[in-house]
Amino acid sequence: MLAKINWMTVVNTVILLFAGALIVAIVQSMGKPSVQNANNELPFYTTADPDLERAGSDLYRSLQCRNCHTIWSVKSVYQSVPAPSLDGIGSLRNEEWLYRYFSSENPQEILPSRMKEKYKMPSFASLSEKERKVLAAYFASLRVKDWYLDETISAEQKKLTGK
Repeated sequence: MLAKINWMTVVNTVILLFAGALIVAIVQSMGKPSVQNANNELPFYTTADPDLERAGSDLYRSLQCRNCHTIWSVKSVYQSVPAPSLDGIGSLRNEEWLYRYFSSENPQEILPSRMKEKYKMPSFASLSEKERKVLAAYFASLRVKDWYLDETISAEQKKLTGK
């Protein structure tokens, strides 16, 4: 009889914990701002011409940036690193800043990271000048609408500082 009572207690506890976690998740999702505004407009856009978009996308893929970062909130199923999203990076950083960042032997001197060493932003200083310029121009073209800029700034700060 005692074994049944303990078993039932365990089952009830698991059910209560699951229900509690579900309620917390629902409450948290209700507090998140919508990615669309009242006009059902998405906040993300690019100013890149088709050639720059293709060249930048090709470098993004070949350098495996997607292993750590997202663009347009599309996450790789293999992504496990909590790196900042690149949504709207061009609304936060200009092309000149991005070029200096990609050209730096140590990007953490420009933008400190709280991530473990193996997950920190690598240096792209070994890329050709043309490739670094393409990356800088491409990422500078990834913009967000003004009505979503505060959310973008907040998300970047949270990733960079953990707060």
